[in-house]
Amino acid sequence: MVYKQWKIIPRPLLETVLNNHAQRHRVPQPLILHGPRGAGKTTLILERLLGEWNKGPHLTGYVDFAESIKDHHPQFNQSFPWASWSNCPPTTLPNCRTKLESCLESMAHKGVQLGSISSHQIFSTLSKWHGLNTALRHVIAGNGAAKNAVSEKASGSVLWDRAVFALSARCNAQEIDVILGLTEKKKNVPLEEASYYREAVVALRLAKEVIKQQQSWRANAIAHLNRTGGFSRSLANSCTDWPCLLMELLSQAAEIDHFQPKLVINNVEVLKNVILLDENSSVCGSMYHDSLIWRLIALGANERCFPVVLVTSDSYYSYLAYMDFGFPDIFISREILIP
Repeated sequence: MVYKQWKIIPRPLLETVLNNHAQRHRVPQPLILHGPRGAGKTTLILERLLGEWNKGPHLTGYVDFAESIKDHHPQFNQSFPWASWSNCPPTTLPNCRTKLESCLESMAHKGVQLGSISSHQIFSTLSKWHGLNTALRHVIAGNGAAKNAVSEKASGSVLWDRAVFALSARCNAQEIDVILGLTEKKKNVPLEEASYYREAVVALRLAKEVIKQQQSWRANAIAHLNRTGGFSRSLANSCTDWPCLLMELLSQAAEIDHFQPKLVINNVEVLKNVILLDENSSVCGSMYHDSLIWRLIALGANERCFPVVLVTSDSYYSYLAYMDFGFPDIFISREILIP
């Protein structure tokens, strides 16, 4: 471990650095904000920046993986700045996954409301990384395999449209309208436009169902991996498929002055030490963490990603992470002590 004196950065300068990163609609790298616990990182984000980052076309998701550690989190008046999160009772992986996925899903729904995310876009993005036909046939079949049978020669796009139609029949239409804000009295949306938005919401649910179906087929392999303590990048990636798909969709949908999403993940280091409750459902926390970060980096490097800020008090991200993930400039890193 490398030890050196903390660099003190004045708050206005730090705000400028963070704002410059957040104001762009797509960036090549995630930004890591690293400083000791109690330095004011969370206060800066929540009280100074988050409000501004949710005005106009800007939409910012905020996830704090340490929120469920009630005995040590400031939200419950139990902040101990000198204590490392690694020394606190760990939270669970399902809890962290739910927080992240729920946040990204709500952001994606906002993108649908603005017409920035469509059913076709979801299909195109999903089909880049997944073979969909078998899973789509399962969705179409539902409880009536014979009645809903589709020709073996049907293309992927045809199967997708049929699956969206089949799933929409099983969804609660009123619930979808609430998600889209179509139940508000002041919102008068043409019927054709409303149908387009509803289709996109159902398509998101279909994508989630397809990924869930494919992951269930890998359950035995994941359980074996957890029991033996092995490593598999493909199995790790299968567990992060859903949040990474949402991040890719949000990145594609980002448009200056129309829809500019961004994401802040606070206490990201907590994810490395979480408890796995079900060995069939996911890889371990550290492998899930590495897969998520690696795919976030790859998205930024290959296609540009919507701005992501990782807030941490773990020196690993300043001194060692670049060795694990490739090269020194893989992150934009700001190591600070706020006066």
